[in-house]
Amino acid sequence: MKAIKNVGSVFKVERGDLSIIAPLRNMELQENKIDISKKLRIIQQRLDYLFLQKGIALLLVSLLLGRALILSHLTPFALPFFAVVYLLKRDKAPLVLFGLLAGSLTLSIGNAAYTLTLCILFLITFKALNRLLKHAFKILPYLVLSLSFFIKCGFQFVQNGQTLSRYDAVMAAVEASLAYVLVFIFMQSIPFLSSRKRKKSLKTEEVISLIILLATVLTGTIGWAVYELSVEHILSRYLVLLFAFTAGATVGSTVGVVTGLIFSLSNIASLYQMSLLAFAGLLGGLLKEGKRIGSAIGLMVATILIGMYGESNTPLELTVYESCAAILLFFITPSGLTEKLARFIPGTPEHAKDQQRYARKIRDITVRRVEQFSSVFQALSNSFSQTEKWEDEKNEEQEFDLFLSHVTEKTCQNCFKRNHCWSSNFDKTYELMRTVMHDMDENSGTLSPPVYRQLDKHCNKAKKVRDTVHKELTIMNANQQLKTQLQESRKLVAEQLLGVSEVMGDFAKEIQREQENHHRQEEMMLDVLQDFGIEIEQIEIYSLEPGNVDIDITLPYASSLGEFEKIIAPIISDILNETIIVKGEEYEEYRSDLSYATLRSMKAYTVDTGVAHAAKGGGFLSGDSYSTIELGPGKFAVAISDGMGNGERAHYESSETLKLLQKILKSGIEERVAIKSVNSVLSLRTTDEIFSTLDLAMIDLQNAQAKFLKIGSTPSFIKRGDKILKIESGNLPMGILQDFDVDIVTEQLRAGDLLIMMSDGIFEGPKNVENYELWMKRKLREMETDEPQAVADLIMEEVIRTRSGVIADDMTIAVVAIKHNTPKWAAIPVRSRHMKIS
Repeated sequence: MKAIKNVGSVFKVERGDLSIIAPLRNMELQENKIDISKKLRIIQQRLDYLFLQKGIALLLVSLLLGRALILSHLTPFALPFFAVVYLLKRDKAPLVLFGLLAGSLTLSIGNAAYTLTLCILFLITFKALNRLLKHAFKILPYLVLSLSFFIKCGFQFVQNGQTLSRYDAVMAAVEASLAYVLVFIFMQSIPFLSSRKRKKSLKTEEVISLIILLATVLTGTIGWAVYELSVEHILSRYLVLLFAFTAGATVGSTVGVVTGLIFSLSNIASLYQMSLLAFAGLLGGLLKEGKRIGSAIGLMVATILIGMYGESNTPLELTVYESCAAILLFFITPSGLTEKLARFIPGTPEHAKDQQRYARKIRDITVRRVEQFSSVFQALSNSFSQTEKWEDEKNEEQEFDLFLSHVTEKTCQNCFKRNHCWSSNFDKTYELMRTVMHDMDENSGTLSPPVYRQLDKHCNKAKKVRDTVHKELTIMNANQQLKTQLQESRKLVAEQLLGVSEVMGDFAKEIQREQENHHRQEEMMLDVLQDFGIEIEQIEIYSLEPGNVDIDITLPYASSLGEFEKIIAPIISDILNETIIVKGEEYEEYRSDLSYATLRSMKAYTVDTGVAHAAKGGGFLSGDSYSTIELGPGKFAVAISDGMGNGERAHYESSETLKLLQKILKSGIEERVAIKSVNSVLSLRTTDEIFSTLDLAMIDLQNAQAKFLKIGSTPSFIKRGDKILKIESGNLPMGILQDFDVDIVTEQLRAGDLLIMMSDGIFEGPKNVENYELWMKRKLREMETDEPQAVADLIMEEVIRTRSGVIADDMTIAVVAIKHNTPKWAAIPVRSRHMKIS
C-alpha cells in the first residue's frame, strides 16, 4: 500500500492502481497547458505593444525603405512613407525619419542628404498649406509629387555641374510618379504596422497594398548575403510560401508576381525571380491541402524547374539552398501567425469561420434581445390580466355601505331624527334603505308606491331621500360601467401583449435555427441533371424541409421550350420524392443567355372559390363583407362578416372587422386570441349598439384540415357527395359580450368537398320556409354541379326567387371547392431509392 496526499486528504491506493493517479496527472498537464498558453499570450501582447505601439515595426521598415533602390539609383519610397506616417501617426514621425536617414546613409551620404532635404521641405510646405487650407491632407499626393520632382531635378542639376539632361528629367518624373502612387499604397498598409486594432476582413486593394509594402521593404535587403545565400531571395520565397499556404494559389501567385516585379525594377538581373516566385506561389497554394509540407514541396518543385530551365547566373545548388532556408523559416513560423493572417484575407476557411462566428454571435445577441422583449411583454400581460389581485374584493355589503354613506351624508347628516333612526332603529332603517335602493334599481330609477309609503312613514324627508338615492344610484351605475370597460380594456391589452410575446418567442426560435448547408445536395442534384443531358449554370438550395422545398436554378441559355416545368422540376420531384413545381421564371434584360427559375413544393390540396354578393334592395353598399386571406405558406382562409343592419354604417363595421382580423392573423398571433382582440376592440370602440358577426374558415392545404370559428354567424355546410354536414356554433355576435370563449370547430375535409359559407340574408332569406336548415340541405343536395361559382349563383338565385325577385336583406355566399393538387407533369425517374437526396 502507498499513500497519496492531496490538499489535506489521504488517498490509499494499491500498487498498480492508477485510477486516482491518472486524473491527478491529467489535471497537472491541463494546468501546465493553461499556464503555457497564458505565458505565450502575455509574450504576444508584449511583442505587439513593443513593435506596434512603440513603433519598432515602423523603425525597421523605414530602415529598409531608406536604402531601397529602383533602377539602381531611384529612391521613391522615403518621402511618401514619411508623409503618410506624419499624416496618420504624427508621434511616430521622428522615429521614422531617423530610420529613413539611417537606411539611406548605408547607401551614401548624398542619399542621406537628399532624404533629409525631402522630409524637411515637406514639413515646411505641409504646415504652411495646413494654415491656408482647411483640408490640406487632400493635396498630400500632389505635394509629394511636386516636391519629389523638383528636388530631384535640383540635386541632379547640382551634381551634373549646373546642367540637367533630358534623361535626368525623365528619371525625376518617373521617381515622382512612383512616389505619387506609393502615397495611396502606404495609406492602405501603414495602419497594419502601427495599430493593434484590426478590421474583420481586408479589402482586395488593402491586400495588394500590404503585399506591395512587404515586397518594397524586401528590396532594402538587396545585396545582403549569408554564406553566399542571398537574403532577398530567402525572404521573398518565404513571403510567397507564407501567403500561398495562408490564402491559396490566387494570392500566392499574386505575391510572387508583385514581389518579382519589384525586385526586377531594383535589379534587372532578378527578372527570372518573377517566374520562380509566381510558379512557387501557384504550386504552394495548390498543394496547401498537404499542410506545410505540401506548400514546401511546391516551392522546391518550382525552384528546381526554374533553376534548370531558367536563365540565371546563380548555380542551381545555391538556389536550392536558398529555398531550403526559406522553407526552414516557414516551418518555424508560429501557426498562430498564419491563422491570424488568414482571418483577414477573404476567401480563406479561417476568414469564413471568423465571419460565421461573428454572425452567430450577432444572431445569439439578437435572439437574447428578442427573448427579453418577449418576457417583458409576457410580464406586462400578466400584470394587466391580474387586475386587483392584491386588493380585497368588495362584496355587495361593502358596496351598499359605501353607497349608503353617500346618501346619509346628504340627507340624514342635518336631520333632527338622526339619532332616532340610526341609533334606536338602526336595523329597521338599514333594511329600509336597502329596499329603497333595490326597488329603484329594478324600476329604472322610480320608486314603487308601497315602498315610497313605507319610506314616507319612517322618514320625514322621504322625497329628498328618494331623489338622493336616485342620483347616487345613477352615479354608481355609471362608475360600474366605466369599471367594466376599464377591465375589458385591460383584458384586451393583456391578450394583445400575450400574443405579441408568443410571436416574438417563435421569431426568436426561428432566428436561433442554424442555417443549413446544402453543398452536398447541390452537387448531387447537379450531377443528376447533367447526367440527364441538361446543362446547369448554378443550383442554390435554401430549404429541403418536406412541404417547404425552396430551390433556385440557373440555366446558361434562354429557357424557351419550358425546360424548367417539363424536365427539371419532374426530375427533382423524383430525387426528393416530393412533387416540385415551378413557382416563377425570370430573365435578365442585359443577359439574354441566362434564365432563372424558382422551384417550390407543391401543396397537397388546392382550393377554388366562388362568391355571390348582393346588397339589400339592389343597392351599392352591403352590410356584408367577405375576404379570402393567404396566411403564410400552405394556409388559406375565407371570412364573412355581417354588420348589424344595412347601409353604409353596417358596411363599415363588417369591413373594418375583416381588415382588423386579417392584419392580426397575418402578424402570426393565434386565431383565438385574434378574434377575442377584435371583439374587445369592437365592444370598446363605440357605445352604440352596432355589432358584427364573423364566420371564419382556415384550411391547411397540406392535410385539408379546416378550423371553423363562428361568432354569431349562421351555420356552414360541407357537401360531400350526397351527404351534407352542418358546422355551427352558439356564440353571440362580436361586440355584444365583453368576455366570451371562442369555440373552434375542427373538421377534416376531403378532396371533392364543397364548403358553403353564408350570411343570414342567404340562410334566413327564403320566404314561406319553416325550417331553413332542411331547405338549404335539400337545395345543396339537388345541385348537379360542383363548380363553386355556379353553386353560389344558383343558391342566391333560389333565395331571391322565393321572394319574387326582391332582395330583402344583404346577401353573401362563399363556396370553396377542395381538390387534390395534381401536377401538370409527372415525375421523371432518374435514380434508385437508395440514392435519394435527404
